[in-house]
Amino acid sequence: MSREPNYEFQEWWNKQREKNHDLFTNDSNNANNGFLTVDISSPNPDRTAEKDRARSARQLSWVFLLRFQQLANSLASIANAFILLLRTANRRISSADSPSDSSASRLYRIIKVFLFLVVLLLCVEIVAYFKGWHFSPPSAASAEAAVELVYAKWLEIRADYLAPPLQSLTNVCIVLFLIQSVDRVVLMLGCFWIKFRRLKPTAAMEYPLGKVEGENVEDYPMVLVQIPMCNEREVYHQSIGAVCIMDWPKERMMVQVLDDSDDLDVQLLIKAEVQKWQQRGVHILYRHRLIRTGYKAGNLKSAMSCEYVKNYEFVAIFDADFQPAPDFLKKTIPYFKGNDDLALVQTRWAFVNKDENLLTRLQNINLSFHFEVEQQVNGVFINFFGFNGTAGVWRIKSLEDCGGWLERTTVEDMDVAVRAHLCGWKFIYLNDVKCLCELPESYEAYKKQQHRWHSGPMQLFRLCFLDILRSKVSMAKKANLIFLFFLLRKLILPFYSFTLFCIILPLTMFLPEAQLPAWVVCYVPGIMSVLNILPAPRSFPFIVPYLLFENTMSVTKFNAMISGLFRFGSSYEWVVTKKLGRSSEADLVAYEKESDTLLEASSLLRSSSDSGLEELSKLEISKKTVKTRRNRLYRKELALAFILLTASFRSLLSAQGIHFYFLLFQGISFLVVGLDLIGEQVS
Repeated sequence: MSREPNYEFQEWWNKQREKNHDLFTNDSNNANNGFLTVDISSPNPDRTAEKDRARSARQLSWVFLLRFQQLANSLASIANAFILLLRTANRRISSADSPSDSSASRLYRIIKVFLFLVVLLLCVEIVAYFKGWHFSPPSAASAEAAVELVYAKWLEIRADYLAPPLQSLTNVCIVLFLIQSVDRVVLMLGCFWIKFRRLKPTAAMEYPLGKVEGENVEDYPMVLVQIPMCNEREVYHQSIGAVCIMDWPKERMMVQVLDDSDDLDVQLLIKAEVQKWQQRGVHILYRHRLIRTGYKAGNLKSAMSCEYVKNYEFVAIFDADFQPAPDFLKKTIPYFKGNDDLALVQTRWAFVNKDENLLTRLQNINLSFHFEVEQQVNGVFINFFGFNGTAGVWRIKSLEDCGGWLERTTVEDMDVAVRAHLCGWKFIYLNDVKCLCELPESYEAYKKQQHRWHSGPMQLFRLCFLDILRSKVSMAKKANLIFLFFLLRKLILPFYSFTLFCIILPLTMFLPEAQLPAWVVCYVPGIMSVLNILPAPRSFPFIVPYLLFENTMSVTKFNAMISGLFRFGSSYEWVVTKKLGRSSEADLVAYEKESDTLLEASSLLRSSSDSGLEELSKLEISKKTVKTRRNRLYRKELALAFILLTASFRSLLSAQGIHFYFLLFQGISFLVVGLDLIGEQVS
């Protein structure tokens, strides 16, 4: 059978031939048959153009060669970093003495069973994919082989019995997720309103900065400053030095160093530091408990039982790594004047090491939102928020009125704040008064801190739930405490974040009849991450790592929440967050200048033993007690990493774009954290 003629091609060919013929005729008439003419070039040609062309070609080749070298160096650097990463991970996995977290926890055993189930389901789906059953699912009636019949039965069980309850759980978590997202949006709107209207607490009076001649010291109230610490070798001198140089009449201030250290060398170091400031004329005392009952709450309770405490009106509390500015008391105490129902003035934390590594940058995002938005909005609109445990000033009468420090939970700061609120006391938060402190730089320290911060509130909620209901505060305050302060922000948040993104999302890859919408996986979390990062605008480049890391931390927060709610043993553990003792240069310079001034004013000269031999003994003690630290392996995070990566491979078989990328990068995030490759690297 002959092919049909292509008329379009013939028409195009005729047009081109006519065009060329006209061009040929015109050129012949104008140039007198120039196509037959031979041009003879001059014997002395202009070689400048040729040199320029040669030089340009040579320069272009050098540019290409330089670009190629830069590209090769970049690829080599990336390859070396990847190889180093693999070697580090392999060394930590294969090392026999590499420490790891407890593998005997209930949650870890459940995750291991879940991992086995997911791997088994992936094997089934791979077989079904190569058999073509993904495109044409078999039915039990038409099944020929036994394997095909088993898969057909599995499809029926999956659709009729497994997918409906999973979809119901998914819908519940989505509703909780949306409620919590609305809460975040409302908090941000409140913060915008505060900025727009420039709302802030106002003090009835102000103290002059610096020393003023002829001032009456009786105008300054008696202030007790407490510094609780426990084995704080790296940072004890920073907090003691910063407190002792505060701009406040020395006869109107007493400093208590409350040492719970069980390390004798650390005790000697702290005692020597206290004696140094005593010789400089500072009213400072050293207290040490032989039995560390009640942890920090027991330490503060013991200090408040001293006889001389009744002579003081206010108490300021600073943890061992906090460095208040010299004018801290002069900026906080005035707010108590004329506010007899004010119990607490809380200030904001500022971090000296927020740019140290990726872990500290991500912590800075979280805590910036906490202080800039949560604390400020709650302080302005309802005069209540959780006490942060440090960098705050309490009215001693309010502490006595609500029962003082209790040892029943590991969040004694939140406990005393809730009880004071139920007694009718009010709180003020000062966002423009900052107190320098240090963020934990290792994931091990950060994880232990987060476990305590999320297990303690659940302990407290069980203990004070009936007290909230029986209290005389308004129903609005009761509802705020129960539903917003405890349930939504302390229980629902870790529950849905872990369940939705670490359990339900992987399961929906193997049970596709239950669906998790893409806007829940990607769009709404992205918007919430943008809102969370607004108080720290310099951290916008880290928005994706922040979103992934928050989901990674959900396993720790969920485990802590469950242990606190059901009173597991780990909920009562108190581990001091390890710090490295970092200070900014400006702080050190100011500290040295002020300490020299105090030394001259006191007219007390230290002896040679105090200046030389004592410092030498400190150095020798520090050298003897250096301990080797290692990075750890975190088994729960590693198991969840394999679960998510397995689910991402299953989503790849189904060509689910957003779900695949989310599961892939979230699995990599869990893997990096599980191998302790985030934060400080010490091994």
